[in-house]
Amino acid sequence: MRDLFLGVDVGTASTKGVLVDTDGTVVASAVREHELSLPQPGWAEHDAEATWWEDFVAVSRELTAGEHGRVTSVGVSGIGPCLLAATAAGTPLRPAILYGIDTRATAEIDDQQRRYGADAILARCGSPLTSQAIGPKIEWLRRHEPEVWTRTDRIFMASSFLVHRLTGAYILDHHSASQSVPMYDLDAADWASDWCADIAPGLRLPELAWPGDVVGTVSADAARLSGITAGTPVVAGTVDAWAEALSVGVRRPGDLMLMYGSTMFLVQVVERPLRSPALWGTAGVLPGTYCLAGGMATSGALTEWLRRLTGADGYATLTDEAAGVPAGSDGLLMLPYFAGERTPLFDVDARGVVAGLTLRHGREHLYRAALEATAFGIRHNLEAMSAVGADPGRLVAVGGGTRGGLWTRIVSDILDRQQQVPAQTVGASLGDAMLAARAVAPDLTVDDWNPVVHVVEPTAAHRAVYDELYGAYRSLYPATREQAHLLARIQRSGSAHLT
Repeated sequence: MRDLFLGVDVGTASTKGVLVDTDGTVVASAVREHELSLPQPGWAEHDAEATWWEDFVAVSRELTAGEHGRVTSVGVSGIGPCLLAATAAGTPLRPAILYGIDTRATAEIDDQQRRYGADAILARCGSPLTSQAIGPKIEWLRRHEPEVWTRTDRIFMASSFLVHRLTGAYILDHHSASQSVPMYDLDAADWASDWCADIAPGLRLPELAWPGDVVGTVSADAARLSGITAGTPVVAGTVDAWAEALSVGVRRPGDLMLMYGSTMFLVQVVERPLRSPALWGTAGVLPGTYCLAGGMATSGALTEWLRRLTGADGYATLTDEAAGVPAGSDGLLMLPYFAGERTPLFDVDARGVVAGLTLRHGREHLYRAALEATAFGIRHNLEAMSAVGADPGRLVAVGGGTRGGLWTRIVSDILDRQQQVPAQTVGASLGDAMLAARAVAPDLTVDDWNPVVHVVEPTAAHRAVYDELYGAYRSLYPATREQAHLLARIQRSGSAHLT
């Protein structure tokens, strides 16, 4: 019976699992869709029991029911950073508060900035304090739901909750902890005990482990539910985007992943901790490594909005039409901040702009301008990385947006950089399986599981027009920021009459 490695990732909208054999072949996969709860403006939540654990059980049972082989280890990942308050027994006390799309803790962010100082937070934690951070969410819970807080004995993220349910261990991986700003000291690779005591007094924090460390084995109860044999080793796991970076070979200093999804995410491995007020500096996936990361609020979400708005029958049609439009979209320029913007602006009130629109422009111009706007945003992020000494040597493109080829060509043209495309874009679950394999079979060459099969080269003839448009792109946001913030206030108030 062949050895197999199980990887399961809990995403915002679905849970995906894979079984992978020792040569990297995905022998089976399973998906479960789930709902994102948006109970109030600025809130984003998941039911951890129904969305995280029950999805895991369903995916695991489907995969283990087949006669594929013997699962020898398990790896998990999930959306993060998130905050799930639970009892000592690991029972959730309320829905999990999700990552940066949940912006409820703005007052707590301001308060912690004043208490600790923005510069001190950046120096100690590696990242600025934003809606992505866990510390303000914990303080929000203390202030607004004290009855929940008094019963809170443990806190989890998606991956650590699954690990707890599988093994009983109360752990968190170093990478996820490094996103728990301002509670983790990046240089010390440990909890910032003084700030933790101030933010979460009396709370027992999880022990720390690296994502690929074996932290326990599947219990008899978990085995009965999941179909995984009791005693199977389980690794600590991590946040999904970092597991996906590992899955495509982004593990050495200078490697950078461009993840073309509903949002655009960038993860670069760096030699030492780097700090930028415009980016996230984190611990890496492998022991002793570090990352600098960026994330745009929209990319695929913007193209999906345009597809629905224009009534197109599919992305293939829009892509074919946009491919016939010249570079620069015949003078149409877009700011892609339709859901605010994360890095490098950290402006939740930024708004989308379409500039230069004329009656001769059609949906093909709008679609190409949206692809170009995302590429300009990537260039802006890469420049922010370069400003603090993180110059990527290798760009690896992954995600659904790599299909069709036009988007990746536009990005390479605007960056004037080549991109490598790997054989598999399975996602974070493949990275989870890699971590599981490395833990129990260190002699396996998992680095060869997902080779590069295509290289996207920049088109020299497009460089001049894109350089000129990039200058206009960078100037358009500061020129319209005041108006965008006014419109954001109107949108929040639901009225055009402001006091």
